[in-house]
Amino acid sequence: MKHQLHKILTALCLFLCLLVRVQAQEVELLDEKYAFDPELSYDTSIPSPADFLGYELGEELTFYLNVVRYLETLAEASPKVTLGSYGKTYEGRELVYLVISSEANQQNIEEIRQNNLRLADPTSLNGSEADALISEQPVITSMSYNIHGNETSSTEAAMQVAYRLAAAEDEETAQILDNSVIIMYPCINPDGRDRYVYWYNAMKREVVAHEPFDVEHDEPWPQGRTNHYWFDLNRDWVWLVHPESRGHIATYQQWMPQVHVDYHEQGYNSNYFTTPGTTPRNLLLPDRYEALADTFGMANVKAFDENQISYFTREAFDFFYPGYGSSYPSVMGAIGMLTEQGGIGGGRAIETDDSFVLTLRNRVFDHYTTSFATFAKAAEHKKIFLQYFYNAMNPANSKSDVKAYILPDEPDTYLYNVIDMLMSHGVKVERAENDFSVRNAIEYAYGNSSQKNFAAGSFIISTNQPKHLFINSVMQRQMEIEDSVMYDMATWSAPLAYNLEVYSSSQAVNVNTRVLETAPTYASGVENEEASYAFVVDWKQRYAPKALALLWDKGYQVRSAKQPFGSGDTQFSRGSIIVLMGRNSKSDKEIQADMREVAEEAQVRITGLNSGRMQNGIDLSSRDSETLFKPKVAMLIDQPFSVYTSGQLWFLFDQDTHFPISRIRANTLSQTSLPKLGRRYGYTNLYDYDVLLLPGTDDMEAVFDKESLKSLKEWVSAGGTLIATEESAHYFTKDKSGFTDVEMVVSDEDSTEEAKYLRYEDREEYYGWKRVPGSALNANIDDSHPLAFGLDDHLYTLKFGSDALLADPGLQTVGYYNREAERLLASGYASQENLQKLAGHTFAAVKPMGQGKVVFLLDNTQYRMFWRGPSRMMQNAVMLLPGM
Repeated sequence: MKHQLHKILTALCLFLCLLVRVQAQEVELLDEKYAFDPELSYDTSIPSPADFLGYELGEELTFYLNVVRYLETLAEASPKVTLGSYGKTYEGRELVYLVISSEANQQNIEEIRQNNLRLADPTSLNGSEADALISEQPVITSMSYNIHGNETSSTEAAMQVAYRLAAAEDEETAQILDNSVIIMYPCINPDGRDRYVYWYNAMKREVVAHEPFDVEHDEPWPQGRTNHYWFDLNRDWVWLVHPESRGHIATYQQWMPQVHVDYHEQGYNSNYFTTPGTTPRNLLLPDRYEALADTFGMANVKAFDENQISYFTREAFDFFYPGYGSSYPSVMGAIGMLTEQGGIGGGRAIETDDSFVLTLRNRVFDHYTTSFATFAKAAEHKKIFLQYFYNAMNPANSKSDVKAYILPDEPDTYLYNVIDMLMSHGVKVERAENDFSVRNAIEYAYGNSSQKNFAAGSFIISTNQPKHLFINSVMQRQMEIEDSVMYDMATWSAPLAYNLEVYSSSQAVNVNTRVLETAPTYASGVENEEASYAFVVDWKQRYAPKALALLWDKGYQVRSAKQPFGSGDTQFSRGSIIVLMGRNSKSDKEIQADMREVAEEAQVRITGLNSGRMQNGIDLSSRDSETLFKPKVAMLIDQPFSVYTSGQLWFLFDQDTHFPISRIRANTLSQTSLPKLGRRYGYTNLYDYDVLLLPGTDDMEAVFDKESLKSLKEWVSAGGTLIATEESAHYFTKDKSGFTDVEMVVSDEDSTEEAKYLRYEDREEYYGWKRVPGSALNANIDDSHPLAFGLDDHLYTLKFGSDALLADPGLQTVGYYNREAERLLASGYASQENLQKLAGHTFAAVKPMGQGKVVFLLDNTQYRMFWRGPSRMMQNAVMLLPGM
């Protein structure tokens, strides 16, 4: 009994000690160390964020709608602040920005803006005019916050930053406002932010969960980083795929700032990062960029040292890829910069690996601090930054020897999309009014130079214009690469990404031109709309898959031609869609009306034919034209699949093609081995679908075990189409799962003497040079295969890594890397060892299995929806192959 009592007392003491410890660890969310300049005097008629929200910044995460309402209130209360809108997100949230400056500047704000645009065009100013503007103009400083939705602290900070600018009565703030116009984008990704904030607020505890393993810090797939379609908006500043990007870039172009900072968070165990970053750099930037960027870095360092903020510089985050919020401004003549606060997954507070409790308030304070350090430095040296901007925009200072890019008119490609994108960035595009010749035209596939004749109507982009830096950074075939380890990809050349025929020249083009006022549009309409036999949609057209989807929506029976055909001057390519009027129950008038509607909505040309007999190739009702039934398509999502690839595929079919695919959580498919955790409405049966689409994952073993693989094979053999992309494709090879007899090209382990005795500090760079970090490879395409219908026989494929399939007679090879290693690399970087390994091997193929097929697509066919050249293969795999 005494022993038991001793045990009880001991346990009670331990419990009390633990209770005291837990109570002692309860987090103080509002440490006074992180007060926002409490010594300043503020205009009491202007509400602070805390006054409006009912809580101090850092105590809660703020819903986006409340952020907007506060900023609206601020703009109403202060003559220094105006609020503008630049569009809506997919989910209908208003995208807003602030223009903040002194009252005097606000009264002349349009004149200031127009003068700044004059400064952005050095070719339109003489020296004295430029000097006067540089002397008199305020500097334009812009800041973009919260482009990654679950990096929340910067939007919270933006409210406090805006409040101080509007209400503070100190001399430093007045000097900033007198000498600056500040453009603030308080949240570039509202959909992703609210996805995270709603989830977090549903998970939070009353006693703040600072333990890293609490569910508060374990955000579920797809997380809040991305926008509605699961895209990383911080890779879209150039390509403008999404409304968030199109809107803020339109506003950016209206203001053309001299200084821009993009606000981010990184893992919560990292300290604050500030400019300068690491290599590789865009070597086309002016030489002064690095030093001037470092003046802001040092201003931040001074503030960090004064406030005992932990930080680092120079060790990470290159500015090579121009589609970031930190690098896009730099190719637009500004000093573009990045900040990264530790904090992703941190909620309101989290314990880091060095036992420091990082609070939301701390994160907000750090971003607030860098914002004002940047404002002050920009205002202090405004003439220096205005002069830099003016010089950077002057094409006479270009480091590139390219004088022009020539784009022959290809109305069935992505060309008009690319021209529209370039013009959205303020690029001047001209069109030749006569035929002309260029003596040293350099083609893109292999970099050969020759005399080339071009037809009237070709597009010309001269680099003798203010946007020369942007043009060369985006259009150049190959950027100089100074480092093997990069944060993103090694090439993004638009002509390669969109698989266009483009030439560059080191000499100006001599031909009469007219400047485009608007981008060209794809021709649409119905030729011979009163046809009596059939209507045909040529599959080569940019939006032909969308036309097919619309025809299916209207209930049409359609056929796809496996061979080309035509009569006279009217010729149609493989894959062209045939609507036989006699095989559809609608009246001729109804069919004709539907064809007009489809042509207009899909932006395609439809040709009416009065006979099924063709002069060339197959007839319209040939056995070489297959009836296409609308397939039911399932795409597995959720863990362990890539959020990005899943989003790209969803976007490709939902937005671009207007074709529905069912997004099925992997653990709700009956035929997977993932745990089935109590689903109220049952599970999805694979046999309800014709196509199963698998985004990339390197953990496919978690999805299909031996038993579920057997079920999957039975489904394919019965007629199903399995499409495996990226790493997922590897799993269905002989050496991975044995699902097929398709073999992978095996990598040899590096056993050289150099590798055996490699110094630790050299390992990252050594192995960096041995990988393929997103480079463009020249590929050959079997355009007679349905998987490649609509493509030409040459393609630029984007390669990450060095995996490939072994070509085999039993495998229908559709896409393979150029067989000559020395001709394989089009742009980017790949070691000679990897080029030799990849040359001649397969990246796109079809393996028949019973009545069905397995489609292997090792390279992403729609990467970020800007590397669009290969995307027709994905559309064909889903829409054509099930019926072929």
